[in-house]
Amino acid sequence: MRTICLYFEIHQIIHLKRYRFFDIGTDHYYYDDYANEISINEVAERSYIPALTTLIEMVKTSGGAFKVALSISGVALEQLEIHAPAVVDLLHQLNDTGCCEFLAEPYSHGLASLANEDCFKEEVMRQSAKMKQMFGKAPKVFRNSSLIYNDEIGAMVAAWGFKGILTEGAKHVLGWKSPHYVYHCSMNPNLKLLLRDFKLSDDISLRFSNSEWNEYPLFADKYIGWIDALPQEEQVINIFMELSALGMSQPLSSNILDFLKALPVCAKQKGITFSTPTEIITKLKSISQLDVPYPMSWIDEERDTSCWLGNVMQREAFNKLYSVAERVHLCDDRRIKQDWDYLQASNNFRFMTTKINGVGLNRGIYESPYDAFTNYMNILGDFMKRVDALYPVDIDNEELNALLTTIKNQGTEIEELHKELDKMQAKLEKAKGVEKKETKAEVKATAKKSHPKGKRITGSALKNADK
Repeated sequence: MRTICLYFEIHQIIHLKRYRFFDIGTDHYYYDDYANEISINEVAERSYIPALTTLIEMVKTSGGAFKVALSISGVALEQLEIHAPAVVDLLHQLNDTGCCEFLAEPYSHGLASLANEDCFKEEVMRQSAKMKQMFGKAPKVFRNSSLIYNDEIGAMVAAWGFKGILTEGAKHVLGWKSPHYVYHCSMNPNLKLLLRDFKLSDDISLRFSNSEWNEYPLFADKYIGWIDALPQEEQVINIFMELSALGMSQPLSSNILDFLKALPVCAKQKGITFSTPTEIITKLKSISQLDVPYPMSWIDEERDTSCWLGNVMQREAFNKLYSVAERVHLCDDRRIKQDWDYLQASNNFRFMTTKINGVGLNRGIYESPYDAFTNYMNILGDFMKRVDALYPVDIDNEELNALLTTIKNQGTEIEELHKELDKMQAKLEKAKGVEKKETKAEVKATAKKSHPKGKRITGSALKNADK
């Protein structure tokens, strides 16, 4: 039976403020709080709240036949909890239906998978723990930032216990193959791959409200008809997009949510179901391995990493940031850790791109990619100074790791000694109490013998016994 895997991503940009060279060393706060609050409230009101409400309604209306998958970056979740708790409530309601699967992804929505395995793993495990804490289940399927994937990333993710990964059905990787099958990682066959059908996904997320598009207007029956017309053996249709596409990229006035609500009805008429990623990788076998030697993503026509690392400025910023990755990974400073999450976010590098593509790029406060680079590098300069103040640069990473391990072990040993000392003190106090009672009893017995029958024992005798 043919099935649709519908997946949405939630990520929120953390806006950096205008940061001058002369601020380095004096100002350690890098964010535009006003812009962050305004932007997340806008996307919550225009997209997340109506879209999630619609998804919940679709599950209930279909009697549980409609199913969906979501992933949320850790930094987005932080912003939602602070500024838009109504969205978090709707996520819980969607989870309570039992028809939504929450996936794992990097906490920062960054590019650590291309730079540092330890930092990448720490982020993924932290976000997974957050998903389990909030929704009651540990994710079994992973999606990387912007669906970035290659064979090495697949091998890492498989080693961490994930059973599946979502990525792009890029033409330059698939060649003549179809994205409508389950594949597996070439370096670990236990990891199954679900490949995005970029045409069907972009028809909704990019082209739906474009009146110049030759398929405009798009109706649900026509869309499901395209899926039904595919070769019968092609069983898995993966439609992946950002949740903000529903309401932001495609305004609510375009009737995008009415289109979405009609999909399960039209699909049922054609015998097409909806499934979560875990259901698909559990039920279906892989038809072959997929060789991906170089990283691919779902961004731009090239479907690679050039939008983040395509020019000298981007690579300079990227290399500078991850030059302190080991030290940040070792530290326990809460502010350093939080700044690290926010500075890793992939949009910081995308603002520096000099590529020209068909999709407009909103650079926010920046007038040009060079402006974005300058501002980011000023902030990064201050951040690196703070990291260096914690861990001096004249100590190499291996030596620093050894020192920190020694300090940690000594701290643990001291803590154990304190516990042992507390136990010994408790035993000593208990022994003193027993000895005191025994002495007092002996004095009373002696006093009874030495006093005539019927006479009271004086208080002075008991006081002497206490002494």
